[in-house]
Amino acid sequence: MRHHYELCSGPIDGLQLSFATWKALSRENITTLNQLRAAAAQIERVPGIGPWSARMIRAELSRIASPVGH
Repeated sequence: MRHHYELCSGPIDGLQLSFATWKALSRENITTLNQLRAAAAQIERVPGIGPWSARMIRAELSRIASPVGH
């Protein structure tokens, strides 16, 4: 059984978020990287996304935007 805080892959390739975060994003039909980037500034407004999840989302978006090796 997965715990809500364990990081896992989801429908957006390259991102590692908690299962609960993936579920919250799915409920809001946020299933693409572009949709997530567009929502990132106000992601706390998504039901089920708290401060920890918001930080993780933004950190993952920053991580995948950074060039490899920097």
